[in-house]
Amino acid sequence: MHSDNIVEIKNLEHSYGKNKVLHGLSFNVRKGSIFGLLGKNGAGKTTSINIMMGFLRPDSGSCLILGEEAHSLSSDAKRKIGLLHEGHLSYEFLSIAETEEFYEGFYPAWDSDVYNDMINKLKLKRTHKIKNMSCGQRSQVALAVLMAQGAEILILDDFSMGLDAGYRRLFLDMLTHYSKQLNKTVMITSHIVQDLERFVDDALIIEKGVVLKKAPIGELKQGLNKFFFCADSLLSNMDAMDFVHDYSVLNRGYEIVTGLDADKTAERLSCLTSGMTGFEQRELSLEDAFIALTGKY
Repeated sequence: MHSDNIVEIKNLEHSYGKNKVLHGLSFNVRKGSIFGLLGKNGAGKTTSINIMMGFLRPDSGSCLILGEEAHSLSSDAKRKIGLLHEGHLSYEFLSIAETEEFYEGFYPAWDSDVYNDMINKLKLKRTHKIKNMSCGQRSQVALAVLMAQGAEILILDDFSMGLDAGYRRLFLDMLTHYSKQLNKTVMITSHIVQDLERFVDDALIIEKGVVLKKAPIGELKQGLNKFFFCADSLLSNMDAMDFVHDYSVLNRGYEIVTGLDADKTAERLSCLTSGMTGFEQRELSLEDAFIALTGKY
């Protein structure tokens, strides 16, 4: 295992019966980085996490985490992994104080100061029950539990379930501060990518267990451009335009994402539309690039 990597995955393949979900998946996660494993629902993200945690053994390929085979992690390695798996806290009958008392017994490196710093932001009594909290408040308790463990790598699988935009932003802001301050590694999976553009260092986009693109987050959009235009009518079906990776019909016109530059795009469109006006380039978001690469459906 390379000393700069905390996770090394090579040629992973896995099937559920006759349904093959991973097709030779390979990637590394650098120590101290924030890594995004991105893909639509059913792309293979959770299966990859389950293999990393040793819950599943792949049909073939290798998965090393903290230098050990994922399916036979030592107790010491397991203590260095913090996992938030498709949701938040399951023990809703516990109070804030009881939650800490329960979890700290499993983690010798438990940091009560970290836990309490997060909890104090909620302005709730420590006797407050988890079941009486909003989804956003529960997510903050879950993050407090995760960060207080003192783990070397934090793995979050679909952290955003049930969270509104404000709590998603708060969750990521606090996690970013923690990981950068203490040089912790974070791996996060999501199908909601607009929140991650300002959070992730490196990203991997997968579709049906196959790597579509892997790059630093700032490079995922390279080679793609977004344009807006108005037209009286289209002379060809948009789905049949081979140079268009994605398009949206707006109230006052159309937006398209393409690999062509402005001049070539305008030239191609002028041959396919009637009365084209207002042609302009617009800023391409990470979500635009994600949909262009994976498709809407």
